[in-house]
Amino acid sequence: MANFKELLVWQKSIDFVTEIYKITDAFPKSGVYGLTSQIRRAAVSIPSNIAEGNSRRSKPDYLQFLKISRGSCAEVETQLVISKNLIFFSEEDYLKLNQEIIEITKMLNGLINSLQ
Repeated sequence: MANFKELLVWQKSIDFVTEIYKITDAFPKSGVYGLTSQIRRAAVSIPSNIAEGNSRRSKPDYLQFLKISRGSCAEVETQLVISKNLIFFSEEDYLKLNQEIIEITKMLNGLINSLQ
């Protein structure tokens, strides 16, 4: 297994987290402990679980953590829709972030399939 830092999906998810933090900075302050916190935690969970699973050096453990990471992608995708509906960011930002999370999910699916 490659070091997690060499995985394109981990690198891409790190970039995604950075974008999430930048965009959620503009969310209403009333949402800091609600949606802002939730979307940030779910986004951070994606690369974190990739890294943790990889460090276990056991294929079953790695697969489990990758699946958790994939679940976090679905969480973020849901929270993006809610944020868009509440008009917390522009349609353009939504489309960009949504496309990125879909791509990360596909990459995780590919990695999971290659390990099974």
